[in-house]
Amino acid sequence: MKQLVLENRHTGERLALRRVMRDGVLSLELKGSLPPRNEGPPLHIHHVEIEDGQVIAGTLGAMLNGQRLRLTTGQRAQFPAGAPHRWWNDGDDTLFFEGYSAPLADLDRYLQAAFEVLNAGPPGRPPLFYMAHLSWRHRRTQTVLFAPPWVQAVLMPTVVLIGNILGRYRGTDWPGCPDRCIDAPTAAE
Repeated sequence: MKQLVLENRHTGERLALRRVMRDGVLSLELKGSLPPRNEGPPLHIHHVEIEDGQVIAGTLGAMLNGQRLRLTTGQRAQFPAGAPHRWWNDGDDTLFFEGYSAPLADLDRYLQAAFEVLNAGPPGRPPLFYMAHLSWRHRRTQTVLFAPPWVQAVLMPTVVLIGNILGRYRGTDWPGCPDRCIDAPTAAE
């Protein structure tokens, strides 16, 4: 089965993505792993999509709406649309998880771009121009909560404008370029 496979070279996180129909709704199937004691994504919000997942092996730590969760093998979690959340491997074994995000807006394209941008910079320091472009173009569907919303509303378009002036987004050979961040493969029904 075809999948879009992403890997964060800094954390070792791996995600396999594919589009599927579930109960008549286009969804994104996510299957992933994260090495022991590593961070997953920073605090973020999916404005449209609900994430529903299960721990296959290991221990998942999560923050959801300011509350800390700890899930072990077989346990499920749901992250509602609009809810600030983040997750990490909270154990000494590799974390394996799988789940779905629905209704699919653009999470597959967003994640592909985010992994490219993260892999282009040193650990914990993604290139500013490309992260700003990614954040600004997906602002209606995905938000990383790295600064107060009003700061992001001013900072992101300003950085993108400067990036445009400097020619950072010319062609298709730059991290997170939307022309290369395509839909995940669709599973045959």
